[in-house]
Amino acid sequence: MSDQPEQRTPAEEAEAAAAAHEATAEATRIEGQARVEEVQREVADAAVRRAEEEREEAEQELEKLSRKERKAREKAEKEAVEALEARAKAQEAERQALAAQRRAPQERPASTPAAAPETPASQSAAERPELLIGAAFAGAFLFARLIRAITGHDD
Repeated sequence: MSDQPEQRTPAEEAEAAAAAHEATAEATRIEGQARVEEVQREVADAAVRRAEEEREEAEQELEKLSRKERKAREKAEKEAVEALEARAKAQEAERQALAAQRRAPQERPASTPAAAPETPASQSAAERPELLIGAAFAGAFLFARLIRAITGHDD
C-alpha cells in the first residue's frame, strides 16, 4: 500500500459530494418527519387531556345539576305538603264556620231580633250588573240631552 492519498477524479468528487448532500438531505427529512410525528403525538395527547377535562367538567356540572334538581324536588315536595296542610286547615276552618252557622240560630237568645235579610239596595253594584247597565244607559241619555241643549237642537 502506498501512503499517498487516493486521487479522485472530479466526477468522483462530484458524485461523492452529491451522495453526501443526498445523505444530509435524507437525514434532515427523517428528522423533520420525526419532529412532525412528535408534534402530532403532542397534539393527540393534548386532545386526550382536553377530552378528559371536558368529561370531568361535564360530570361536575351533572353532579351540580343533580344536586340542584334534588334540592328543587325536595322544595317542591315540601311545598306540596305545606299546600296539603293549608288545604286541610282551610277545609277544617270552613267546616267549623258552617257548624257555627248551623248552631247560631239555635243558640241565639229570643230577645235578639234576627238579622234582616240583605235587600237589593244593600247589595253592591258589582253583585248586580243590571244596575251598572241601567246607570250607564241613564248617564248616556242625560249626556245626550246635555249635548242637545248646548248645541241648540230642539227636536
